[in-house]
Amino acid sequence: MPVYETVFLARQDLSEKQVNEITEKYTDVVKKDGGKILKTEQWGLRTLAYKINKARKAHYVLVEFEAPGTTVIELERLLRLDEDIMRSLSLRLDEPTEGASVMMGKDKDRDDDRKDRKSDKSDKKEAA
Repeated sequence: MPVYETVFLARQDLSEKQVNEITEKYTDVVKKDGGKILKTEQWGLRTLAYKINKARKAHYVLVEFEAPGTTVIELERLLRLDEDIMRSLSLRLDEPTEGASVMMGKDKDRDDDRKDRKSDKSDKKEAA
């Protein structure tokens, strides 16, 4: 069976528990149609590159799975209908990925970098 990777963005006002429930709902869709979940990653609440529906942040979730093409079509349809999902993208992979994704390996979040820069500026102002 082909290997697919789906990343979706859930609204920022959802709790971690609600995001986990949404993830479980869509992994059940894949399993019900005869697919196999290879990897699920919660990337957490992250800042968006640009506003989507007046939101600046979103919960990112990655699901990697093996399933027939009809399952992916149904999954994308359900993601489009869900009001809690802001965006989604499904890709076909040549082979399953090894280990954690690049996003999980990052040491610092972009928001943390911004906080560091702000505190550096305030330290320079106090020193002057």
